[in-house]
Amino acid sequence: MRYLGCGAGICITASHNPAEYNGYKVYGADGCQITPEAADKVLAAIEKTDYFDGIKLTDFDQSVSQGMIRWIGDSCLDAFIDSVLELRPGNDVSRLKLVYTPLNGSGLECVTKLLDKMGVTELTVVPEQEKPDGNFPTCPYPNPEIREAMETGLKLCDQVKPDLLIGTDPDCDRMGAAVPDREGGYRLITGNEMGILLFDYLCRTRTDRGTMPKDPVAVTTIVSTDMATPVAEHYGVELRRTLTGFKYIGEQIGLLEAEGHKERYIFGFEESYGYLTGAHVRDKDGVNAVMLACECAAWYADQGMTLLDALDALYSKYGWYKNDLLTKIFEGQAGMENMDRLMDALRRQSPKKLGNTAVIDTVCYDGGGVLEFHTETGGKVIVRPSGTEPKLKIYLSVRGESESKAQMALEELSAAAGRLMEG
Repeated sequence: MRYLGCGAGICITASHNPAEYNGYKVYGADGCQITPEAADKVLAAIEKTDYFDGIKLTDFDQSVSQGMIRWIGDSCLDAFIDSVLELRPGNDVSRLKLVYTPLNGSGLECVTKLLDKMGVTELTVVPEQEKPDGNFPTCPYPNPEIREAMETGLKLCDQVKPDLLIGTDPDCDRMGAAVPDREGGYRLITGNEMGILLFDYLCRTRTDRGTMPKDPVAVTTIVSTDMATPVAEHYGVELRRTLTGFKYIGEQIGLLEAEGHKERYIFGFEESYGYLTGAHVRDKDGVNAVMLACECAAWYADQGMTLLDALDALYSKYGWYKNDLLTKIFEGQAGMENMDRLMDALRRQSPKKLGNTAVIDTVCYDGGGVLEFHTETGGKVIVRPSGTEPKLKIYLSVRGESESKAQMALEELSAAAGRLMEG
C-alpha cells in the first residue's frame, strides 16, 4: 500500500483460522486497517450492490506494466525486506540455530529471504508445513498461539535441538516461538512474554547504542500485560494503550507521523502475538517480529542465557506478572441475545466481588462495549465481545512476588471470572 501509493487495499485471508473463516481486511491510503466507522461505510456500499447483476469486470493483463489489474513485482517484496532490515538493532545472529514453520502459509519466502540477509546459516524449515496449503493438513487451527499448531515444529526440535523455534501464522502477521526449557524439551513463549522480551531488548539496545529517540513512544492494547508499564517507566518511554486491534496501534503511529515525529514510535505489541517496530507498515508484521526475536535470542545467547532465563530475570526485576484468557461461546441467535443481556447486566451493575476479593474500580471502554474490573489485590478482569465470533473473551491479569503466588492468584481470579460469566 505505502510502497505503491495506493488509495485502498484488500487482503483476502482466513488469517490464523480455518478456511471457512475467510474474509477480507480493508486498508486505507495510510496502510493501516480502516477504523470501524470507515468499515461501516464499506459495508453499506457492499449491501447496495446486487451480487449477480451489479458486479463489474475488467481485463487482467498478466504483465506488471499494463492493464487495470497487474501483478505486484518482486521489487515491492525486496523493498519490504530491506525496510525490515533497516530496523535491525544490529546484533550478530550468525551462530543462531533455528527451526522455522510458516504453518503452510505465506511466510516462507519473506522469512527465509530475511534470515538469509541477516546471516542465519543453521535454518531448518518444518517440511510438513513448508509449502502453502489452504487446507492446513497438519492442524485445523494454524494459529501459533495454540500448542497444536506448533506441535509438528516442537517434535522436529527434539531432533534438531535449535536455540529457537519460530512459527508465523498463514498471513504472516503473527509470530509464535518456543525455547529450550532446561529439561531437554521446549517451552512455548506467550504473546505477552514475547512482547516484554522484545520491548526490553529493544529499549536496552537502543539506549546502549545511543539510538533511542527523544520522547520515545511504545503502544500496546488494554488487554496486553501490565508488565509493559514498569518496563516503559524504567527506560523513560511513554506507553500508550489502545482498544484491542492492531489498527489502533497503527493509528497512533499515524498520529505521530502527522506531528512530524514518527521516529518517536519504537515498538508496538498485542497479547495475541502481534509485534511491530518502526513505521514501515501500519499493521503487525510477522517478518519484523522474526528479525527482532532472532536478534534478542542471539544477544542473550552471547550472555550465556536462553530467552527463558531472560524472562526469569525480568520477572525477578519487575514482579511475576501472569495473564490468561477465558472464552464463553454463545451459539446461534439465542446465544447472541444471551451474550448481549449479560453485557448489559454487567454495564448496569458491576460485580462487588470477584471470589473473595472486592472490586474497587470499573472502567468502560468503547462506549461500554468493553468492561474492566480491578480488584483490591491488584487483579484485573476485562470482558470483551469478540469482533469476529459469537463469544465473550475474558482477559485476566495478576501480579505476584513469586511465580507460585502469582499462579495461585491467577487460578483464584480465573475461577471467580468463570462464575461471573455464568451469571
